[in-house]
Amino acid sequence: MEETIIEMREPTPTFKTRRCKLLVLAIAAALTYAPFAAALGAWYLYGLFYGVALLALSYLLIGIVRAKLRNSAVPPAQQELSYSDREIAAWFVSRELFCR
Repeated sequence: MEETIIEMREPTPTFKTRRCKLLVLAIAAALTYAPFAAALGAWYLYGLFYGVALLALSYLLIGIVRAKLRNSAVPPAQQELSYSDREIAAWFVSRELFCR
């Protein structure tokens, strides 16, 4: 009988310091709400057409940034799994900003 070896999944980092938690919250909020804020600002300043256009463009740009953050911070064995913005931000703060 063959033994199957299951790789253990590394858990998403958690933080104890307030500074690290605020960094995670700020990055996650930026990934989630930046397209809406940019679109509302463009709509208010320039009009509806520019607001909708900037919303579409910012969704594309935030998606690219989110993918780059995920690929640079999440361990390679776990990159195929689905992560929320908060989890991506936690991995990034833990790995790239060396916040424990």
